[in-house]
Amino acid sequence: MTKIAFHNLGCKVNSYETEAMIQQMAASGYEIVPFEEKADIYVINTCTVTNIADRKSRQMIHRAKKMNPKALVVAAGCYAQADPEKVALEGVADLIVGNDQKGRLRELIEAHQSAVLDLKAPKEYEPLSISDSSEHTRAFMKIQDGCNQFCSYCLIPYVRGRIRSRRAEDVLEEAGRLADRGFCEIVLTGIHLSSYGKDWPEPGEEPLKDLILALAEIPGIQRIRLGSLEPRIITESFVKAIASCEKVCPHFHLSLQSGSATVLKRMNRHYTPEEYRERCHLLRQYYEHPAITTDVIVGFPGETEEEFEETRQFLEDIGFYEAHIFKYSRRKGTRADQMPDQIPETVKNERSRILLDLTARQSEDFRRYSLGKEVDFLPEQSILREGVSCLEGYTREYVKLWVPEEGHRAGVPFTTFVDEKSLGLRLF
Repeated sequence: MTKIAFHNLGCKVNSYETEAMIQQMAASGYEIVPFEEKADIYVINTCTVTNIADRKSRQMIHRAKKMNPKALVVAAGCYAQADPEKVALEGVADLIVGNDQKGRLRELIEAHQSAVLDLKAPKEYEPLSISDSSEHTRAFMKIQDGCNQFCSYCLIPYVRGRIRSRRAEDVLEEAGRLADRGFCEIVLTGIHLSSYGKDWPEPGEEPLKDLILALAEIPGIQRIRLGSLEPRIITESFVKAIASCEKVCPHFHLSLQSGSATVLKRMNRHYTPEEYRERCHLLRQYYEHPAITTDVIVGFPGETEEEFEETRQFLEDIGFYEAHIFKYSRRKGTRADQMPDQIPETVKNERSRILLDLTARQSEDFRRYSLGKEVDFLPEQSILREGVSCLEGYTREYVKLWVPEEGHRAGVPFTTFVDEKSLGLRLF
């Protein structure tokens, strides 16, 4: 039996696609083995969101060939899609599989043929699906691909193409299969999730909202969690509808990138800090204590000390549960790469440190809000923590807890009292 190994880099969309490729190859009779083992075929699902992601992608491609020089090495995904000629010239990857070709992986391997996304041709959503998940109780579902935003720092529209949405009936069918397999939480993900359905001839007023409410009707699904959203999708109509659905988790990742209006304009982000603030207030109007998380880029070209301070103060004012802080990474082919006043790495490092310290304090403040409260808890796995058998899992707000088993088991949600031990503020 032919042995095939996979390694995933990058976002949750990539993770979903890797899972789908694994299941595709297993169903075709291939033996799936760990990436560290000797295999006949290695598939690396690459990422190109930063220079570091590029480097890791190259490293894993080279590592695969080193582990077995006779193996067929497949470079798939965004790094391979961004510059397939360059990847081919490096002479390590034997096949290159682009971002709309992963559903054809077996066919391409057996034909020993590379294929990449044609960015100029109109595209429909690529038929990829899963029937199981490597997660414990939570299953990620990709429902959208591509991006039309063209932020000045980002390569993704150039490697993923224009927006493409998965038909609602396909999403509901897959969700039903996953629920039948015991997955009680569904996480909706996409390259630009807020664009879901916008590419359809008659998209309706709020296709993402309509899909969420339809998913909530599926027996067995107890939680619906949303991936990264653009602030503009947070309208009163949208929030009012999902807040009335108990299955939707009060956990919202609203991409920010900067708290400075002038930096947002240079980034080609289509909102202002004031509009973003209004969306956060709207969520807090309909939810008691929603978890709002975000992404922030420091050191964008031309970012002055005053602009950085605007961002720092904005984060202070909003009070996020978590913020992922990224140092700006130059990407060849983007407008930002050609902008003047590139920021030195030493300045990026210091600004990153300041925001990381701030958001760490805010995160603990958010978690402490749960102290002394009864919360809905979804245990994912049983672990031994300081000599005590515990269940590890998450609240609806995505706060991690460790709760003594005491007759409960992983995968079965229950209500629990939150104390310092369960929050991990003091070890058992």
